[in-house]
Amino acid sequence: MTGLASAFRALGVLAAAGLLAATAAVPSAGAAPEPKAPKEFVALDRVDPTIVQEMRYTTEHNFVGERVDGYRQPVCILTRPAAEALHRAQARLLARGYTLKVYDCYRPQRAVDHFVRWAKDLDDERMKKEFYPLVDKSRLFADGYIAEKSGHSRGSTVDLTIVRLPAVPTRPYVPGEPQVECFRPQAERFPDNSVDMGTGFDCFDTLSHTDDPRITGAQRTHRDLLRDALAEQGFVNLPEEWWHFTFKPEPFPSTFFDFPVARRSVAGH
Repeated sequence: MTGLASAFRALGVLAAAGLLAATAAVPSAGAAPEPKAPKEFVALDRVDPTIVQEMRYTTEHNFVGERVDGYRQPVCILTRPAAEALHRAQARLLARGYTLKVYDCYRPQRAVDHFVRWAKDLDDERMKKEFYPLVDKSRLFADGYIAEKSGHSRGSTVDLTIVRLPAVPTRPYVPGEPQVECFRPQAERFPDNSVDMGTGFDCFDTLSHTDDPRITGAQRTHRDLLRDALAEQGFVNLPEEWWHFTFKPEPFPSTFFDFPVARRSVAGH
């Protein structure tokens, strides 16, 4: 009898554990469902799988120094008109021996909120040396580097560069590795398979201004190549950032979305 009683007690424990697990797996009645992208959004690789994707905010190699809220998977999501325009630009660049590479595409509002919280924490300067070496962090809002809303959240803005073919992958970032200022010569700063644009991506410095007169030679040629290729397809450059372009006309010119960056957000579109 003792053995049988022990067996029943064990079954009872297992049943209780299973019930608890099942209960934990079911969302509470008051939990809001995760927002999805409108049907006008698409994963870029469904439109053009040849465009290189290096989604920086899913990694620790960005000015915050950690994965940014809302970036669940390293996938570029855009409105379909913007994605199709990139596809047309890519076709022309491929013929010239180059490929586009995207660093960031649609950005959820929760990610922008993460940037704002980070910018207000003046003690967190773990990535200062690389991304904003000459900018006082207390000036990030006043100088326009950080804002409470971003055009990326409307779905038609993209941060990108060009890479000469054949594209050799950029080596993985090692958290905690020594930092080098983003405006240093290309051979000295963090390695990127991009052509030399004069600064790294997300470099908070006036050298990042697209038409900064200090950018000459091959760097100027590369910036103009990127801007011209995208302008032909309806993209407008942000003058303060050589990598930042918005497709016009935007399908959602005044809507800031907050669905997560993940394939399931656009599944079935």
